[in-house]
Amino acid sequence: MLNAAGFLPATLRALQVGPVAEIIVADGGSTDGSVDRAMQEGARVVVSPRGRGRQLAAGIDAARTDWLLLLHADTQLGEGWQQAVARHIGSNIHHAAYFRFALASDDPRARRLERLVAWRCRRLALPYGDQGLLIHRRLLEQAGGMQPLPLMEDVDLVRRIGRANLVGLDVPAITSAAKWERDGWLTRSFRNLLCLALYRLGMPPGLILKLY
Repeated sequence: MLNAAGFLPATLRALQVGPVAEIIVADGGSTDGSVDRAMQEGARVVVSPRGRGRQLAAGIDAARTDWLLLLHADTQLGEGWQQAVARHIGSNIHHAAYFRFALASDDPRARRLERLVAWRCRRLALPYGDQGLLIHRRLLEQAGGMQPLPLMEDVDLVRRIGRANLVGLDVPAITSAAKWERDGWLTRSFRNLLCLALYRLGMPPGLILKLY
């Protein structure tokens, strides 16, 4: 997380009613009271250099469990996630799972974007980090672990995991639409696609971050 005090309580409370052994929040230097909020909700906080890959790696290193659920602070798992996770854990140790992308917005453009993301996942096997990732530590290690990238850490990891080892769960991961509402639906979506294209062309993630 980074300055996620407005989103964090709902994210953590959704996790508290599920089969979760521990909740670890990796903070990249929040100044809005996010750390206090996380501890109030019973999470363990680890401090990390800023950057999504670095923070996720810090959280993974701190975790004591074999199964890991990687989640952004502004993404709340929807109804039925507990059962879906339990089924996956019980039968798919060699596969990582991601959730169905959803946006916390009533705007029709949000529904269109959700359909496009569903197509991307079906055709390209390319879920993003805001869809969460459920993965066994052994599979994560076999794939080379979480790289300390400032951006594109999700694309990097799922490509290394491979299409054959990815499973979609039909449960929504509901992400804040604040970025799209702030930047504009077309502008934010285009910027995301541009960042992906530049990454695939070999531009370093540190430079892509300046455009993100």
